[in-house]
Amino acid sequence: MSNANIKKESPFSKFIHSQMVIPVVALLILIVVNLIADPSFFAITLKENNLGNPVLSGYLITILDFGSELAILAIGMALVTAASGGQDISVGATIAIAGSVILRILCGPDGQSLTPQAPIIVAFLAAVVVSMLFGAFNGTLVAYFNIPPMVATLILFTAGRSIAAWINENRLPNIVDPTYAIFGSYIPGIPIPTPFFIAAACVIIALLLLKFTALGTYVQAVGINEKSSRLNGINPKLIKFITFVILGVCVSVCGLIKTSRLGTINYSVIAKDIEMDAILAVALGGNSLGGGKFNLMSAILGAYVIQFLTTTLYKFNVASTALPAYKAIVVIILVVISSPVVREKLAALGRKKSVAKEAA
Repeated sequence: MSNANIKKESPFSKFIHSQMVIPVVALLILIVVNLIADPSFFAITLKENNLGNPVLSGYLITILDFGSELAILAIGMALVTAASGGQDISVGATIAIAGSVILRILCGPDGQSLTPQAPIIVAFLAAVVVSMLFGAFNGTLVAYFNIPPMVATLILFTAGRSIAAWINENRLPNIVDPTYAIFGSYIPGIPIPTPFFIAAACVIIALLLLKFTALGTYVQAVGINEKSSRLNGINPKLIKFITFVILGVCVSVCGLIKTSRLGTINYSVIAKDIEMDAILAVALGGNSLGGGKFNLMSAILGAYVIQFLTTTLYKFNVASTALPAYKAIVVIILVVISSPVVREKLAALGRKKSVAKEAA
């Protein structure tokens, strides 16, 4: 038997080394569990919503709907994680700020409006600018003051919801407008939730950005070795700063969707704990939380798997207060599986099986 045959990597070994292995396996496990427990979990029906429009309904549609918000956040969180080797824990609070800005402009000074007081696009762009500024604030602390990401973003994590309430003078603004409601529900005549199309647009833009610019390469270079990237003419501080600003844009989109769903905002509840789900989505996608090489599509798939898990737990009547405990178990499993030691041992096992098969 030649050395070439021994060194040849088996399909199993290639799969083990792939970043998609963890989200794919997690998804398959969730599918099998639900098939055994209750096959009706996968039922999709067509019914009319409260506006009389035909829409698809079912647990899978719920996953598609709410998972899309998480997928949008996962785009920015993956870039921040890859470049800085840390995570932004303020995204939930910043979503509250973005949503508050939108409602402040749409509802006017009195906080109540049956029709938007300004074009929706204007309100959204204002939220984008504000979210980018807060992203720039976080990025400056991390990139230029060398503050660890979790410590730097702890500032907005703590104060962000108070800022959101201050924007609307502690009022709970409310807008009843079918056009604005579309962003968080359904486009008339289309039975698939609008957030899915918004997420798809964000993913396409992100992939095009990475394909036609060197941003992805620069992000990975900075995350792998900041000193070496500097020697190769890359500005690590600028790259880190840019990733936080991009995450700010993603946050503003989620703020639009969140406030559109209800037409109002609850500062203490909106997007609560979503930052943990976004970080978990990145980890579930096989991306190192210590920075470096990343796979955007695996992080996006991870986002939908996290929502699949959340929906499954709700299906089994798990209390919302207990969800973090279950997700903590998932985090532990992910950290162990994604560790270099475990993955190398699994790959070695695959190589041994391949060699044994060829010898036989």
